Amino acid sequence: MQYILSNSHVTGKVQVQLPSSKSISNRLLLLNALSYSPYDIKNLSDSDDTKAMLGVLNSNSTTFDVGAAGTSMRFLTAFLSKIVGEWVLTGSERMKQRPIKTLVDALNQLGGKIEYIEKEGYPPLRIFGSNLEGGDIELPGNVSSQYISALLMIAPTIENGLRLTLSGEIISRPYLEMTLSLMKDFGVESHWKGNVITIPEGHYQPKVVTAESDWSAASYWYEIAALNPDLEINLKGLKKISLQGDSNIKKMFELLGVKTKFSQKGTTLTNTGTRTSKFKYDFINEPDLAQTLAVTCCLLEIPFHFTGLQTLKIKETDRIVALMNELKKMGYVLKSNQRDDLSWDGEKCEISSKDEIVIDTYKDHRMAMAFAPAAYKFPQLVINDPMVITKSYPNYWEDVAMAGINSTSAE
Repeated sequence: MQYILSNSHVTGKVQVQLPSSKSISNRLLLLNALSYSPYDIKNLSDSDDTKAMLGVLNSNSTTFDVGAAGTSMRFLTAFLSKIVGEWVLTGSERMKQRPIKTLVDALNQLGGKIEYIEKEGYPPLRIFGSNLEGGDIELPGNVSSQYISALLMIAPTIENGLRLTLSGEIISRPYLEMTLSLMKDFGVESHWKGNVITIPEGHYQPKVVTAESDWSAASYWYEIAALNPDLEINLKGLKKISLQGDSNIKKMFELLGVKTKFSQKGTTLTNTGTRTSKFKYDFINEPDLAQTLAVTCCLLEIPFHFTGLQTLKIKETDRIVALMNELKKMGYVLKSNQRDDLSWDGEKCEISSKDEIVIDTYKDHRMAMAFAPAAYKFPQLVINDPMVITKSYPNYWEDVAMAGINSTSAE
């Protein structure tokens, strides 16, 4: 399936109800289950990832397929390892290529019994749930924060709790702080000093909770505001003081000419017309924003150098390679050490004005959403597999149509 995108020059005010944060929603679902809560979560995400998580938690089966939902795979691996029974946890073909050995080794060290059904170190998994014994454990700080959050959330429910040492550089710290903050809402205290997080054995307390709207989804509206100076965009549901590290998007886009104003009416974005001549940023804490910023900087002709991108290679796709491939189709030649950086120094290559530009999305929702606003500069832009957006923002295409980005199916 393809969408052909066109743009109609929309001016004035646009109001958008953002989707709920799937990062918060999936954590709340697990904490709700661990607290045996009778309450429903308010403003729960309707993303594919959250539906996958909810489906498993409400299922009477012993075999679960979470599709492409990485958060669900990691969180449920930890959760099921402490639920007595034999479970099979699998996912999409891409999920079977995403490593999980670090988490499995840690759980087995705590007394779990998890086996690989196919390839060593990767899903699908056979999990023999049992009572786990806590104590001291060490993990590299530069692994996916989802591994660490999975362990943190089950920590109070296992014997003796957990004392987790994170060695080396700690990446995606805001996601760990989010996890610990939500755990505190459910009555569990933690202590984080230096590289050691200590969580005593205890009990979660049920609570009525509401999920925040998604700052990651807001990033695409910041991109639209940067590219269309005649729009004023009002976003509903965001919190100024947020658990989400991606709320830092407002600081990044200040440098790209977008001003943020908070009020009781929502979060308003306006284009100031003033922007930096070069953009440098370390995305170690906000890796999911890199695609939005890369596309925006290129379209604004602003050279950039991004660092802290090491986790991008194990996301829904290798996002560094994907960005280099797709931006080159628009004439932008990016460079990378293929480990943790990405840059554009202004180098461009010739593209034919007669050929339509077809953007591949690699089964990655953020590729589709980050590239769609390029329709402002490249009319008749084609997006392959456009409905990957349901992973986190199911109403994306309907919403961006309000900003003049119109989509027509090419089926």
